[in-house]
Amino acid sequence: MAAKLIFAPLMSLDGYIADENGRFHWALPAPEVHAFLNELLRPVGTYLYGRRLYEAMRVWEEIDPDQSGVMGEFARLWQAADKIVYSRTLPAATTARTRLERGFDPEAVARMKATAERDLLLGGGNLAGQVFRAGLVDECRLFISPVLIGGGFRFLPDGVRAALELVDQRRFGNGVVYLHYRVRR
Repeated sequence: MAAKLIFAPLMSLDGYIADENGRFHWALPAPEVHAFLNELLRPVGTYLYGRRLYEAMRVWEEIDPDQSGVMGEFARLWQAADKIVYSRTLPAATTARTRLERGFDPEAVARMKATAERDLLLGGGNLAGQVFRAGLVDECRLFISPVLIGGGFRFLPDGVRAALELVDQRRFGNGVVYLHYRVRR
């Protein structure tokens, strides 16, 4: 069975993954959400990132994976996974298990997805738009924070279209809502 390619952004209610200054402190998951997110990430073997998200996530390379709790667990998952960063401007990847690609190649990602033994996680709005347009996304797992940002970096660019089927939903104590969709083919 082929691996699934999953898009799972943490976003504001009005559809932003970061504000106009690139900050996303409002989306940092509470322990309950983080534990749930960690469970979702267990089957993931490779992260596909755009440059901005990779630069934000590489801090997990420095976090002690032996610490207890959800932070240590996430650090273990993140450090154990392969990472591919798609960027024309990033000089070099600075984390272990990371490969830099200068452009998105839909055929290469389709081959990777067909041969991967573990799921792939997609992150970054612009990259996600390209992957959606190529018809490669299998699932969307949205974590919607109860906040309006009013502008910044959208979770998807204009022109992305897909029919979705709701598979699961959950509401957390802090008001975050999780929506799990399967892309209809």
